[in-house]
Amino acid sequence: MAAVDSFALLLRELGRSCAHSTEMLALLGAFYATKTCFAALRETCTLIRVHFLSRLVGGADLVQRYGQWAVVTGCTSGVGKSYAKELAKRGVNVVLISRNKEKLEAVAREITESYAVETAIIVADFRQGREIYPAIERALKGKEIGILVNNVGVSYDHADCFASLTQEKIWELIHVNIGAANMMVLMVLPGMMEREKGAVVNISSASCIQPSPQITAYSASKAYLDHFSRALHYECAPKGIFVQSLVPCFISTKMTEGMGVFSKESFLVPSADEYARHAVTTLGISRRTTGYWPHSIMLLFGRCLPECFWAWGCNRLVFYSHAFSSRLQISLESGFSSAARADCSVRSGGVCEREGGEPASPDLELRRGPEAAAALQQRLEGLSEWLL
Repeated sequence: MAAVDSFALLLRELGRSCAHSTEMLALLGAFYATKTCFAALRETCTLIRVHFLSRLVGGADLVQRYGQWAVVTGCTSGVGKSYAKELAKRGVNVVLISRNKEKLEAVAREITESYAVETAIIVADFRQGREIYPAIERALKGKEIGILVNNVGVSYDHADCFASLTQEKIWELIHVNIGAANMMVLMVLPGMMEREKGAVVNISSASCIQPSPQITAYSASKAYLDHFSRALHYECAPKGIFVQSLVPCFISTKMTEGMGVFSKESFLVPSADEYARHAVTTLGISRRTTGYWPHSIMLLFGRCLPECFWAWGCNRLVFYSHAFSSRLQISLESGFSSAARADCSVRSGGVCEREGGEPASPDLELRRGPEAAAALQQRLEGLSEWLL
């Protein structure tokens, strides 16, 4: 009993001796709470200023602020095409650069007829590397390039581990996602600096905010583009040049085709036209933004996630991405649809033990033709909603 009393007395003595420490911890807690509230208030004010006030005030005169011509890469579809149309709507002449001449001519004709601006096209395949840039530079000579939109980019065919990539795919990611932006900026920046005005828009990706396994090289290339943009802004801002890094989440484009809920237009997954309408209003206002306010809220939560949780989510989605990729096409050589093989892979933890005959899962029906793909797509829609 004496021992118990002595222990209680010891605790009381410890409490008295730590009284000043309790006050210090309370001060630290109050400081942290104040800092968190201030950060939340700042993020809210930034969201309102960038995405709402900029649209209420009305767009600036882009021609007067930056110059007569804009260059947009990767512009025959998706965000590039929509962004080019938004610039043309504001009276900016547009140089369109992509690899398909017929599509370029169609987009140029559509823009000219709809917005009564000048257009020019340059056929270039950025996958070819440095050999294409002298021809692009010659084609741009004599034009007052005020805005450069580096939109061209490539991704994985489907999510996969880095060791499974081919050398060709890695070089494609380097040439298109990194090399193209660097070379195009190097090409137009001297003219902007001479005129002391201009804007560069580099379209990165929300995958760059955290290490993203299963799209390792892609997310790393977009992280490079994001850091390149932010550093370049600090270099060029004193000379009147605005550099913006756009880090959007999922947009309903060809790049997200076959990805279920990620490819369907919704409040969180805008169409390319809707995204471009929002994004162009942030030009000259925010040097780093998603371009679309629901994405900004999503990105805020993404940044708050511990890195291990983010990586777990990326790994969790790998089977889903596999199943909605080109594996949904029917493989005649295998004896059953690759859709069924993908379903087998999802059900058996990523491994389908047999390429023909019965699958690893005994309850899985293997059916040939489009019916198998349709049935699998319905199943995976439910899987994707569960994952989200």
